Order: sequence, then structure tokens, then C-alpha cells
Amino acid sequence: MVHDNTPLELNNLEMSDKAKPLLEAVVKHIRENVDPITEEFYRLGEGRAERWSYAPGQLELLESAKVKARESGLWNFFLPNAETGEGLSNLDYAYIAAELGKSPLAPETLNCSAPDTGNMEVLERVGTPEQKETWLKPLLAGEIRSCFAMTEPDVASSDARNISTSAVLEGDEWVINGEKYYISGAGDPRCKIMICMVKTSPEAETFRQQSQILVPMDTPGVEIVGPMCVFGHDDAPHGHMHIRMKDVRVPATNMLWGEGRGFEISQVRLGPGRIHHCMRSIGQAEKALDLLIERGVSREAFGKKIIDLGKNMETVSRMRIEIEAMRLMVLKAARAMDVLGNKEARIWVSMIKAMVPEKVCQIIDQSMQVHGATGISQWSPLSEMYTGQRTLRFADGPDEVHHHVVARAEVKDFQDSNHRKSDGKGQNRGRMFEGP
Repeated sequence: MVHDNTPLELNNLEMSDKAKPLLEAVVKHIRENVDPITEEFYRLGEGRAERWSYAPGQLELLESAKVKARESGLWNFFLPNAETGEGLSNLDYAYIAAELGKSPLAPETLNCSAPDTGNMEVLERVGTPEQKETWLKPLLAGEIRSCFAMTEPDVASSDARNISTSAVLEGDEWVINGEKYYISGAGDPRCKIMICMVKTSPEAETFRQQSQILVPMDTPGVEIVGPMCVFGHDDAPHGHMHIRMKDVRVPATNMLWGEGRGFEISQVRLGPGRIHHCMRSIGQAEKALDLLIERGVSREAFGKKIIDLGKNMETVSRMRIEIEAMRLMVLKAARAMDVLGNKEARIWVSMIKAMVPEKVCQIIDQSMQVHGATGISQWSPLSEMYTGQRTLRFADGPDEVHHHVVARAEVKDFQDSNHRKSDGKGQNRGRMFEGP
């Protein structure tokens, strides 16, 4: 819950003065270096001979934009308050992430793509010097990609305590056995390292049974079984892969932060990662609204512009209102992380994770409707945008888990306030939502 002495500080949602020029530079970079190559990038990839690779010319286009970004100092913004990044606060980066969400290529051109962002943050925070040299350094340079393996096909992975992939220490090696699925990014040929959630101590207390360990993708016994599709799409070459691990041996030194600290590491990565996802989602909602208006004012039906038919004007209004409401919620969650830290801000993070993907799905769906059949076709980016947003309602925990976190905190706050009242200490409700 939000501390009594912090509400005023939490309501300061202004971007810092030092970050405002960076935001302007990011917008300029997307307009001048990313948007002009996007159509050609995807055109080159059509009908490529090897689906789980890139067609000739694709990576060269992408690298050209990455080089321009680095030369302009636009690189690794996502690492808050870190020497290896720009040193931005979560709040500052939230503004930038919203712009990145408007373009499918923009995040990678600035080396700010998921799941690499979360993995780099984990390595930067808890990695050993050797782990940083081997894996963080090339990730920060944009030379390789990575993935994060937690979800499993045979257990309800929304409860991370159920994770069953085992890691047993034999001498100076961990031996890993188990299956993972929907492992985003594992299909990319540039993906070289996986952070894997495993069970190392089944007899330990509940939240000390899990660990996270570094598994190079070329380790013997790591089998990429194939892609998991989302609404029939395999998202190649990025992919959401089904991975089987049989007697996979990695050095004991590949353990992150120590045995039994898997849940602690999750708190390092999931708070910022969820903020990033939500702000990029708001960028997608902005794009969907722009596409709706462009379609609505450029086409006519039944003697009127489509925008003037039915309740389409009201739909535009509601979309704008919902986008601004989401933006304020996400900025406040980012601010809460900066002021209170990841753990104390978890209620705010769960609120936006439950709210934003669902609302953005609705906004994209409304834009599809105005587009007619084209809105669900390959001629429009909307169907792919919807697929990604619908997936986010499971990624980093399903909606129901986040609603439970928020509701549990609210009920506890109510019970605590009633207890204070019965003790004659007065009632103190609504702390999460106090204004100035």
C-alpha cells in the first residue's frame, strides 16, 4: 500500500527536464530513421526461404537504424538509474515507451525490446562480473537476443509455485529437466541465452524452492520443439516457442543470485517490465485511434463519411478518454516504483496490468470495426496489434491474478482501518488514491 507520507510525491507525474530532450530525439529518430524502413523491412521478409531466419537485407536495414540511434545517444533507455543505461527514472522512461509502442521496429532500434529488457535488468542488478561480461555486455551492445523461460504446459503457471522444471546439482553442474512453452523470442536465430525458472529445492519453504539459471541456447539437451501459435500465427522469426530440456547441464556458476532466490529475481524484472509493456500498449492504442480516424474521414457510406455514421464520433471520444486515463494510471505506477520501490509499488503495477491490455484490446477492436473487413486482414496492422495485446492479458500473469492482488490489498486496508477505528485511532481509508 502507498505510505501515508508520500501521496503528494506520487502525484508529481511530470517528466524530468533532463529527459524531455531525449523524448524529442526519440520521436525524431522514429520519424526519420524507423518509419521510412518499416514497410521495406516487412516486404523483404515475405516468402523468405527459411521462416525461422531473416531474409537478405532485413537485418541490414535494422542495423542501419540501430547505428543511427547509437550515434545519437539513444540506447538502453529502459535501465532505470543504472550506469549501463541512460539513468532514467521509471517515470521518464514511461513517456518514451509510449512512443516506442507506436512502431513495431522502434524498440529494437534503441535496444529496448522485450524480453531482452527484463533479462538485461536482471543481469545488471544481480549478475556476477563473469555473467555480465559473457551475456550482459553483448546484450547491451545489441549483438545478441535472449529469452525468459517460465511458463510450462503441464501446470497452472499463473501460480509460479507450480513450476516443475527441475534443476539438480551434480558436482559443479546443474542438470535441468522439464518443458517450457510460449517462450517469446526463442525462435530468433540471434537468441543465444535463456534465463530459466527452475525448481531446485522442493523441500524448502514455499518461496525458496525456485531459482533462475542461465542456459545458453546451444547447450546439449535444449530442444526447440516448435512454435506455439497465437490465433493461428507463429510470429516468426521471433516466435513463442515450445522448449524441451533433457539432462541439460550448465555450470554451477550459471545460477543467478543464489539457489532459492527465483521469486526475488522476479520482483526485479516484472515491475519495470510490466510498466514498459503497458506504456507500449498505450502507444498501440494511440496508433489504433489514428488509424480509425484516418479511415473514418477518408471513406463514405450511405451518403456520409464513416466517422459521422452511428456512434463513431462518440467512440472516438471514449477512446481518447480511456487512453488518457490509462496513461495517468501507468505514469502513477511508474512514479510509485521510483518513490516506493518495486515491492511496495506492486499494487499499482497490478492495477495497470489488469486494466491496460484489456482496454487496449477494446480500442483496437473498435478500430477494426470501422475498417470493415480490411481491419482483420493482412492489409492492416490492427489484427497483429490485437493479437499482441490479447497475449499480454496472460503474459506476466493473467488478469485474474492482478485483480486478486489489488482486491486483497483493498480488503486488508479496509480491515486495518476498521481495526484502527475500533481502537479509537480513527479511520484512514483511501490512502492509495489520495490527491494533493
